Amino acid sequence: MKAIRIHEVGGPEVLIFEDLPDPSPAPGQVVIDIQAVGVNITDVNTRSGVNPPRSIPLTLGIEAAGVVSAVGDGVTDLRGGDRVACYWGAMGSYAERSAVPADKVVKLPDRLDVRAGAAALVQGMTAHYLAYSTYPLKPGDSCVVHAGAGGTGLLLIQMAKRAGAYVFATVSTDEKAALAQEAGSDRTIIYTREDFEEEVNKATDGRGVQVVYDSVGRTTFDKSLNCLAPRGCLALYGHASGPVTAVSEERLAEKSVFLTRPGLPHYIADREELLRRAGEVFDWIASGELKLRIGGTFPLADAAEAHRQMESRNTTGKLLLIP
Repeated sequence: MKAIRIHEVGGPEVLIFEDLPDPSPAPGQVVIDIQAVGVNITDVNTRSGVNPPRSIPLTLGIEAAGVVSAVGDGVTDLRGGDRVACYWGAMGSYAERSAVPADKVVKLPDRLDVRAGAAALVQGMTAHYLAYSTYPLKPGDSCVVHAGAGGTGLLLIQMAKRAGAYVFATVSTDEKAALAQEAGSDRTIIYTREDFEEEVNKATDGRGVQVVYDSVGRTTFDKSLNCLAPRGCLALYGHASGPVTAVSEERLAEKSVFLTRPGLPHYIADREELLRRAGEVFDWIASGELKLRIGGTFPLADAAEAHRQMESRNTTGKLLLIP
């Protein structure tokens, strides 16, 4: 089979399209014939060495969807021919086939196609835990969603509106602003022309918002804190612009705010929670209640170009690789 591997960390050029043996399922695993691969910022960070891999060579990828082709011993709830999506169970989704733990695999609803399954799982469950668990939004709340035209941002805006919140979204261009508004943003701030801290505080008469969902990190962190109402919450769930430096307890004490660094694995800590979150996301997409944007598709062999475009920050929605 073909796969994308790295033998060293570095730029997109270290992504090598090469032959590997077909996998076989170990006990508790299934083999998936992959039909679509989700591209995630964690893939870029692993490849570049921001989050160095534990060992190399390594097949990249944490998210994919396809069809089960083989089942290992002890697996009882999946069978050959099932249409499924998988996430984060084992590195290796940038490939034509992958053996993954069965407990990290979710069946796709009949009404959801495989590409939507690959595009929705990680970002959809991330938006779900942020809006409904990290800070459970309720009617009357206000929130800031950074990177509002990204894969997670567009879904998070929709889920925040579903919960009854007022949404400020930050984006970099007019094109991205249009996408955020289409998703339901009440006030879209083009941060390359406007100061989002000033705009949020002006719109709230200085009261601030209950929560800021921040995947950008270093360049937005201080202003995000300044947007919070007393006892507000800053959910820092990524660092696309770089990691945040240390913050003093006095800084948080100014308005008794909360700072949390959530991550998806802790919000799908058991099989029941995984199935609940994934099931709701998939059902909402299949019914049309949640709109999914696939911003680009690339042949698996062109993974380097997908990484280049993601690093340019000019992309919107989700990027997919197609084996």
